[in-house]
Amino acid sequence: MTQTITARFFLDYGEFKFDVDLRLPGSGISVLFGPSGSGKTTLLRCIAGLQRAPQGLLKINGEVWQDSERGVFVPTHKRPLGYVFQEASLFPHLTVTENLQFGLKRINKPSSAADLHQIIELLGIGHLLKRMPDRLSGGERQRVAIARALALNPEVLLMDEPLAALDFQRKQEILPFLNRLHQELNIPVLYVTHSQQEVAQLADTLVIMADGRALASGPLAETLSRLDVPLAHDREAATVWPVTVIEHEADYHLTRVAFAGGTLSLPAIDAAVGTPLRVQVYARDASIALELPSATSILNVLPATVTGLTDGHGGQSVVRLKVGNQALLAHITRKSTVLLGLRVGMGVYVQIKGTSILN
Repeated sequence: MTQTITARFFLDYGEFKFDVDLRLPGSGISVLFGPSGSGKTTLLRCIAGLQRAPQGLLKINGEVWQDSERGVFVPTHKRPLGYVFQEASLFPHLTVTENLQFGLKRINKPSSAADLHQIIELLGIGHLLKRMPDRLSGGERQRVAIARALALNPEVLLMDEPLAALDFQRKQEILPFLNRLHQELNIPVLYVTHSQQEVAQLADTLVIMADGRALASGPLAETLSRLDVPLAHDREAATVWPVTVIEHEADYHLTRVAFAGGTLSLPAIDAAVGTPLRVQVYARDASIALELPSATSILNVLPATVTGLTDGHGGQSVVRLKVGNQALLAHITRKSTVLLGLRVGMGVYVQIKGTSILN
């Protein structure tokens, strides 16, 4: 049976109504993205049982935690979950080890020493175990907070903007560890953020929220490239492709990567052949030609098909393309759209002027 999370909640606050109906994968990282006040934290609180929606249904991989029609509501302390907040909130009078061990008594199946060792290794905190919280950096405190949540052997991990209180340097310190969670955890993670960069680096599934509703949800690349949501029109609009390193061209300081249906040349990457990565392509860095350019300095020129068109802001068009099996967005002028005669189903060539390696 496919593992899934079903979350349906309705809350009426008068002028603000919270009304979501989501079906999310029961593994991987589902990112809840949207501006402040869109309902992201409310959704996490309903899942945690900290907020009880009068109308609600919550199933986590087959287990019913709430069903208002049947009068079922599992209280928070009986829900096998981990919750990580913006602030690490470690107990200041306890060492890191004591913080990790705190709360194990409340779970029915305690984490074994081997499980705890694996969590410590996963988050790279072995050298911090004897320290008090006031001797930790912000990033270290947050890694300990995540480890403490995982030590409870949860069936779901909820993370409410865990990087929001950190400066840029500390965010860069902790992101590799979050990527390791993404690769090695077998439990679902629901991750709240308003950072597009965190979306691109971490999400398997993306939920776009606004005004108490889910505007869109689905696999990351597919959802980022939907023309009916605001992200596609944003100046920072981008798509994310999973790629694999296939070759290094040392003479040119380039690395070749493969994606679903093609290859790209990128600036040299220090990664072994076979390494999986994510590449981000901004819509502003993609241009369109009707014929294969015969002479160009741009290395990545790929055949594509127009799959969608819409008007953007200030004389701009947003074009959705299919390149191999990957979706791509391009922001071009409306005049260019007219002069090229672009239409859905048309074969074109896309020139990718720049990419960003995400991990």
